[in-house]
Amino acid sequence: MTALRAFRTVAMAAGAIGGLSGAAYGLLTEQSRRARLVIGVPEAPPPCADGIYLPDGSGPVTDEVVFGTANPLCFAVLGDSSAAGVGVESAEQLPGVLLARGLAEEAERPVRLATYAISGSTTRSLPGQVDRALAARPDVALVVIGANDVTTKMPVHVSARLLGVEVRRLTAAGVGVVVGTCPDLGAIRPIPQPLRAVARSWSLTLARMQRGEVERAGGIPVALADLLSPEFLARPTDLFSADRFHPNAAGYEAAAAVILPALCSVAGVWSGGPLPALPTRSATAEARRPTARVVAWLNRALGRPEPVQS
Repeated sequence: MTALRAFRTVAMAAGAIGGLSGAAYGLLTEQSRRARLVIGVPEAPPPCADGIYLPDGSGPVTDEVVFGTANPLCFAVLGDSSAAGVGVESAEQLPGVLLARGLAEEAERPVRLATYAISGSTTRSLPGQVDRALAARPDVALVVIGANDVTTKMPVHVSARLLGVEVRRLTAAGVGVVVGTCPDLGAIRPIPQPLRAVARSWSLTLARMQRGEVERAGGIPVALADLLSPEFLARPTDLFSADRFHPNAAGYEAAAAVILPALCSVAGVWSGGPLPALPTRSATAEARRPTARVVAWLNRALGRPEPVQS
């Protein structure tokens, strides 16, 4: 999905939260229109850099180069634009490449990167990607999905359940699975308030539900919103690409840094000690009860008096 359509559909989704009035819905729709003007034209597709990466950091190389050495560890990347790497300027900056190189170094063996992620994908798109990945028999897989589920108004319980089904398909085939849960859409500054509060609440609620499904399916969830939002909020010009919607090279480096330990763990090659406990901010009461916060934003934006506290 492009950034333009995303803002339009987030505004539409807001109408389903808390029984918003016509005036509130109109405000969110107007904010969506303005955000689309700020974002500009749709992004170009990311480059492709699939191939074999070596422990010394080189690659991609051909099969002939690694002939006679350890068999490559097969690494599949599935999901949406954040998994595909929309926003980078060169193949070297792709998240899949960064992780393949890190995995190769930690495993001390070649890693074959295969990218199945497609920009605009929702969780409903995952079965086809999983079909193609399983045909190649990967050892480990990374899934990053969820943002487009929010912007296309997919119910969070449906989105999370569908993700759990696909993670189970992968783990049942012996694939080690890491899932980067839905990022915090509230970190995207071109979305004005209160529309940003709606997007943030929905995305954090989805991330919490994804986490539970992934754990029950035998995968490792990495809470991207919890781990990355503070940095993205503090350094928006440093970590977002020119469209201000997708990460840039530095943003993907930050994401790869928090994903790599879990990826090495499911590959059985992590030597950095126990994995740190994941934060639980997205499972707090604040994330579970978005309506009150969103309504407060709308009241202020529409000039309504604040409710009297008893």
